Amino acid sequence: MRRFAFFALAAVLWLGAVSRDALEEWVASTVLPPVLIETSVEVRDREGKLLRAFPVEDGRVRLALRADQVDPNFIDALIAYEDKRFFRHSGVDPAAAIRAVGQALWSGRVVSGGSTLTMQVARLLENSGTGRWSGKLRQIRVALALERGFGKKEILELYLAHAPYGGPVEGLRAGSLAWFGKEPARLTSAETALLVALPQAPETRRPDRHPDAARAARARVLNRIGARDVVHQQDVPQRMRPFVRLAPHLTDRVRRDAPLAARHDLTLDAALQLQMEKLAVRAVRGKPKGLSAAIVITEHATGAVLASVGSPAYSDRQQTKGFVDMTRALRSPGSTLKPFIYGLAFDQGLAHPATLIADVPTAFGRYAPQNFDGQFRGEVTVREALQLSLNIPPVMLTQELGPARLMAALRKGGASPQVPGGVAGLAVALGGVGLTLNDLVQLYGGLAGGGQVMPLNWVKHASPATPRRIMSRSAAWQVAHILASVPAPAGFDRGARDVSYKTGTSYGHRDAWAIGFDGTHVIGVWLGRPDGTPVPGAFGGDLAAPLLFEAMGRLKARPDALPPPPPETLLSNTGSLPVPLQRFRGRDAVFMTAPDAPDVQFPPDGATLALSAEGVPLKLRAGVLPLTIMIDGAPLITNLYRRDALLPLSEPGFSRISVVDAQGRSAFVNIRLE
Repeated sequence: MRRFAFFALAAVLWLGAVSRDALEEWVASTVLPPVLIETSVEVRDREGKLLRAFPVEDGRVRLALRADQVDPNFIDALIAYEDKRFFRHSGVDPAAAIRAVGQALWSGRVVSGGSTLTMQVARLLENSGTGRWSGKLRQIRVALALERGFGKKEILELYLAHAPYGGPVEGLRAGSLAWFGKEPARLTSAETALLVALPQAPETRRPDRHPDAARAARARVLNRIGARDVVHQQDVPQRMRPFVRLAPHLTDRVRRDAPLAARHDLTLDAALQLQMEKLAVRAVRGKPKGLSAAIVITEHATGAVLASVGSPAYSDRQQTKGFVDMTRALRSPGSTLKPFIYGLAFDQGLAHPATLIADVPTAFGRYAPQNFDGQFRGEVTVREALQLSLNIPPVMLTQELGPARLMAALRKGGASPQVPGGVAGLAVALGGVGLTLNDLVQLYGGLAGGGQVMPLNWVKHASPATPRRIMSRSAAWQVAHILASVPAPAGFDRGARDVSYKTGTSYGHRDAWAIGFDGTHVIGVWLGRPDGTPVPGAFGGDLAAPLLFEAMGRLKARPDALPPPPPETLLSNTGSLPVPLQRFRGRDAVFMTAPDAPDVQFPPDGATLALSAEGVPLKLRAGVLPLTIMIDGAPLITNLYRRDALLPLSEPGFSRISVVDAQGRSAFVNIRLE
């Protein structure tokens, strides 16, 4: 104490004794510490709310702040408590130093310090202590030099940027967010007092660790500024709030894309983003180990991304590979491409929603797809085929369109499909291609937007993008209208929202998808394991669709209704369609056997069979019942209402077995009995 008093008195006397010229020369030759401070890179949402602040060196959080962004009452309280002659002195306040010496000598202890705010800035800039004479003298010198080189507002802003608030938190703005969860633009008297008091002893006054010391320090400030009556109106914070870190995958990406920017303004909605992140966490809770989830929400008219969740947890603690951004991962889209196949088919005049198409066992060379449930529905309308997500009809249409046409449409819509081997085959119709969740959300925006795709965008004030047309207005409306009639998942209804959606499940249950849209938004949901291992029992309809509808339910804005059909749309039932559109037949159908025509499965043509007293078993596929069975041109069985029979053939030699269905279509095989 005596050392401090002696030094303070000596410093004041010395400053008064030296000549003005000598003092000016001493101050002018001062080498100042760096004053261009590094502040945290900030990412903000569409309304300016903080999404994330990246730490600076040593993991500290230091946020940029101007004096005019601070509650004026805080500035008044800070100056009244710390340096009431701040705007009148030149860096050192002799009166305050003499007062501090006198109080110390009178009471036998340090009652008040003699450091001005400018001297405190000098100490903070050089991270120096105050216990040594040399350190105090250096602070005086730097303070005087700062006052000659900077204005009072700039010095005040340096203090507001550097003041420590405990742990890694530096600066008033970071301190206000850490302790009160709010910007320092509007503070209560109690909040102001604590934030004024904390920088003097940020660790020993931390309210979460030393609440009594924090209360006492706050009370002293309140007493000084004449607001002692508010001490008991608000307790000190019990914990330091973690800094917000919303959309970590996307904010990482925007920082990588523009590493020199100090601030990034995005199109995201912070409140909606937080809800979606919580929803993703809840979606995988209690599910198979390693399951991850991703959600993307956009406005389809502009392509603006409102929320982007890359995984439920931004870490590997739950073995979900949470650092992997699953909105950008290439995955099999399952059945989610079927709407685009039908839309392209409508545009090419191959089909109409009311066109009849055969859902029967069909082999396309060596490729013989099956429906998910293993059953076939026979002849259905195209509308029913899409609603039921049948597999044979879209493959038939893809064969007619050509897989390359589908791939070209996806690329035109801004997607980057990846095909094993580089050559697309018919399997792309059922998910044999790699696409990302962002790709699918962007493409579905085209269905919602009348056939025009707006590229996804998450940078606020970005240059307007050019829409890309992938199908006609009428084709897009027809597809959206069909998807709007798909039943909602169990336990959900569309409520006030007119929702069109499609689910998908990739081969081996590796990916579960649900992509949907209303008149304003597109939402895409994916669930699976980032490493691509199967998730037994994972179906898009059971796992992803409920998550999609939960996400839809959290959208605050009432959406526009789905649009009415464009004037050029052909609205018709099957019987009123032009004859070529009433029933789907490929361009080569005149040379091909109809897929629902009768076909002899056993015995095979040219087979040699041993004679049996039981006869020859006959197994058939397809054909419109009833059937007629003939042997060597003579009727053997008529009005057969099943597709198997036992033929009473007991003579050796050659026989021709013919089958004729109710529409007169036939099939035959030649066999030999011996």
